[in-house]
Amino acid sequence: MSLGARASVLSLAILAIFLIGWHVATQGAAGPAANIDPEYAKLMGQQVTQGKSAMPGPIDVGRTLWKHLSDPFYDKGPNDKGLGIQLAYSLGRVLLGYLLAVLVALPLGFLIGMSALISRALDPFIQVLKPISPLAWMPLALYTIKDSGVSAIFVIFICSVWPMLLNTAFGVSAVRKEWLNVARTLEVGPLRRAFTIILPAAAPTILTGMRISIGIAWLVIVAAEMLVGGTGIGYFVWNEWNNLSITNVIVAILVIGVMGMILDQTLARCQRAVTYPD
Repeated sequence: MSLGARASVLSLAILAIFLIGWHVATQGAAGPAANIDPEYAKLMGQQVTQGKSAMPGPIDVGRTLWKHLSDPFYDKGPNDKGLGIQLAYSLGRVLLGYLLAVLVALPLGFLIGMSALISRALDPFIQVLKPISPLAWMPLALYTIKDSGVSAIFVIFICSVWPMLLNTAFGVSAVRKEWLNVARTLEVGPLRRAFTIILPAAAPTILTGMRISIGIAWLVIVAAEMLVGGTGIGYFVWNEWNNLSITNVIVAILVIGVMGMILDQTLARCQRAVTYPD
């Protein structure tokens, strides 16, 4: 059996153990969940009987997930939209903010990587701005932009730009000097040198930064949408919590995780495509 097949079998076994443990934990009488207040459990939309936890089990979550997937794009008003619609809003904001970050980070990263003067001049600003939490920009964005959706896109831009910028600068500056010296000897112009020598050599490092950025962007959009409300998967989580629907919250968490994995693996494939074997 190949390594990939063995890894898949082990993953399925871990998943099975987790689901069985989850099911047993929500059915058993042991632990604080068994002593939950019945009135609170009724508010949570759960049935509590002797020895049964109010926390939804995997079967309950599976039924709710199937219900959402069977009609993901319904729209019954501002606070009652399908999971597919909420996910589409979040993806749209993430991809727009991420694209803006690409347009800024890649050219600026090339400039920093190719020029020691520009690198030293911009380094203090980068070191001051980079550690600031993206959500710390949200109040300022809401005050100046006055639009929650655009503010969320701005926050995605801010959190996405730094990993791409730094990885691009590092990848460009790490290109072998021998290659650049040969290009100068052959009188290759700066623009052609950037596209034919530097970009292919630095592409794996650049894609690493882009992969890190998309993960951070997807992480931040959920928190941002919880703050600004309106639409999006983050707002869906917060709204379902306000409705005391823990089952829907767990379903949303699963959807967030799966979508984050899809985004990460998409860029991972791109990274492998531009990585040359040793």
